[in-house]
Amino acid sequence: MNHITTNQREEEILRALRRTGGSCRISYLAKELEVTNETIRRNIRSLEEKRIVRKVHGGVHLVDDLNEPTFRNRLESKADSKEVLAKAVAETINDGDSVFLDIGSTTAYVALALQDHSNLFVVTNSAFVASTLATRNNNRVFMAGGELRPHDGGAFGVEAHDLIRRLNVRFAILSVGAINAEFGLMLHDLQEANLAQIAMDNAQVCVVVADSEKLGKRAPVVLEKLSQIDLLFTDKTPPQDIRRLLESNEIEIVVSER
Repeated sequence: MNHITTNQREEEILRALRRTGGSCRISYLAKELEVTNETIRRNIRSLEEKRIVRKVHGGVHLVDDLNEPTFRNRLESKADSKEVLAKAVAETINDGDSVFLDIGSTTAYVALALQDHSNLFVVTNSAFVASTLATRNNNRVFMAGGELRPHDGGAFGVEAHDLIRRLNVRFAILSVGAINAEFGLMLHDLQEANLAQIAMDNAQVCVVVADSEKLGKRAPVVLEKLSQIDLLFTDKTPPQDIRRLLESNEIEIVVSER
């Protein structure tokens, strides 16, 4: 998996920063990761050069646009746009289709838009998606195994990877944290990126759903194999530099506006 960070220590620092709300002291990171303050400072310098974090006296902050809001806040943000996008995606899916849905807030709206479909074969690592589509209209829902994360109800780890590898689906519906002309599709979490890649490898059609707030933003982890994406659903025409990147990878852009 290619990503902006260059080593495992930087990944650990970013995860620790997110757990503390995006800001903490160097000494806290050193204690949490069981390394020296100088090791943390060295990795912080590297992350600062990439504009992922900002160093202050004695501490460090995640750059604001890299610090992902909570799942509840993301559900409430741009709800009208996400409902429009979700409806457009749902219209491409037929009764009886097989689909993977990830834990993103926009894909949560896709699950809601699919509630009137029937006989769906659904694979997901999202407790929200599973509860939305299970026990309805003769759907079959396969929930990836493992412990559910407390902040978003997502399952990750070996059990989740194993299930998604074994179940080939027609559509993989994925969310992203940012779309950047330099780096491509980006996420806030390495676990999510790793699982998304497995879903892409085991789907016939890969669809990304992203509202326009994600365009031109950055996130810490880059999703590799951009050319595997077939469709991007968004609510505004992307800037020219992003359009060039998508078109060069033969990704069809579908703009769905109210």
